[in-house]
Amino acid sequence: MRTWAPRGQTPVLQYHFNWKTLSAIAGITLWNFYFRLYPGAVHAQQVVDFLRHLSPHLRGKLLVVWDGLPCHRSRLVREYLEAQAGRIAIEWLPAYAPELNPRCGFRGNPVEFLWGHWKNHELPNLCPQDYFALSYHARAALRRMRRRPTLVAAFWKQARLLD
Repeated sequence: MRTWAPRGQTPVLQYHFNWKTLSAIAGITLWNFYFRLYPGAVHAQQVVDFLRHLSPHLRGKLLVVWDGLPCHRSRLVREYLEAQAGRIAIEWLPAYAPELNPRCGFRGNPVEFLWGHWKNHELPNLCPQDYFALSYHARAALRRMRRRPTLVAAFWKQARLLD
């Protein structure tokens, strides 16, 4: 695709997207992260699907830190967690916690830094032709990121959970 702009000004690509939402869900360990992409919004069924996806990859007990997204508290998710007989423990982030701010040494959830890097460094100028191309490039970018363990460690460092 070619475009032009007056000298010294950044060209702006206008592109009309004609697809629905592509949603992503991820979990991060100290050395790796796991993800799934879903068409549309993430609901309880996708959360359960993602937790099932994690089982073969992570041995032992699993600690999941969740925000207040309604599907995290759904009956379907609750039933799945109960069926795991204690293998998956849940910790809830508080709805409002001013003590968890950068001035106190906590900058956020490492997964949020993963999404920020993905959107701002891996896919910032992507103009896919269709939903398939968007999904393909998004998945390829996440796989590229996953092959860089120092990048994953940097997400933890940014969150200041390793200091």
